Amino acid sequence: KNNYNSKKMRIENDIKLDFKDVLIRPKRSTLKSRSQVSVERSFTFKHSPLKWSGVPIMVANMDTTGTFSIAAAASKHKIITCIHKHYSIDEWKAFAASNPEALPYVAASAGSSDADMAKLKDILDSCPAVKMICLDVANGYSEFFIEAVRRARSMFPTHIIVAGNVVTCEMTEELILSGADVIKVGIGPGSVCTTRKQTGVGYPQLSAVIECADAAHGLGGHVVSDGGCTCPGDFSKALGAGGDFVMTGGMFAGHDESGGELVVNEDGSKVKLFYGMSSATAMEKHSGGVANYRSSEGKTVSVPYKGTVDNTILDILGGMRSSCTYVGAATVKELPKRTTFIRVTQQLNNVWGTHDMRKPGLPAPPAAGK
Repeated sequence: KNNYNSKKMRIENDIKLDFKDVLIRPKRSTLKSRSQVSVERSFTFKHSPLKWSGVPIMVANMDTTGTFSIAAAASKHKIITCIHKHYSIDEWKAFAASNPEALPYVAASAGSSDADMAKLKDILDSCPAVKMICLDVANGYSEFFIEAVRRARSMFPTHIIVAGNVVTCEMTEELILSGADVIKVGIGPGSVCTTRKQTGVGYPQLSAVIECADAAHGLGGHVVSDGGCTCPGDFSKALGAGGDFVMTGGMFAGHDESGGELVVNEDGSKVKLFYGMSSATAMEKHSGGVANYRSSEGKTVSVPYKGTVDNTILDILGGMRSSCTYVGAATVKELPKRTTFIRVTQQLNNVWGTHDMRKPGLPAPPAAGK
């Protein structure tokens, strides 16, 4: 009897949610002011014996955001920057020498190739104060990547290893058991990622974080929600869903400290280029072009120039503090315990449009009489 049909396609009917599908319900609070809220957390890890304290936000390891300039600025707020993997060893040494206070808040990034692992070892040997590693591939479901995580744990037994990306419980558990401390959760939610369009593969980010965090915490691991944040409120939703850290790229693009070319338009407005690391732009820059066996899974966009990254960081942290006061959480660690999500059909009232004219990157309103 033929059994070729024994493993059929299946449909999961459970509703999966994104950040846009929910709001956080307010609750009675004893907090008098946002200033009473601590946005810092202290962590111990499943495998690494190290402890880390700071703000649980990570800047994505894209070459327009994971820059040394952003790291120098973000570290002053105790925010982690995952440095992109295309800096040379000499550039790493120069940064470490001139910014020693930033090194507890940077992660060295690598893929799963032998060349990446060898370069990662050189970086960590040259900069011993860097204690965090970001192992980053688009598809964390590969057996080859699992083996790379095991290899990295063997090579760097005391380092904090962040690895991904995945969106389901079983692979979250697999990567933790293979040696990762923090699992990157997210396939396709990023603003310049086109994986869902090109492949049809993905998972709504809020549900992915809820499910993967539950799996990770059961094993003593952690997760970082990677991608999908469009505003400060999304950071709070990711943390409320159980995310231990939140990673974003797009919200850190367009700044003085960001990579990407600054372009002045004919009307005088300024923009900076921002692109996904699987985009044609990135592959032409770092790999000589898009190989004929694959397609681009990222796009290139122009982001309004936003000035210094400090403005954006303060905006995000202010939003997180305010979220905590609305639900009575004195620290961001308490946020999941105080969070009840309600499903909604609308997030905002956009009768006057979607932009705030006084936000960084947008022009100030005209002066009186003009």
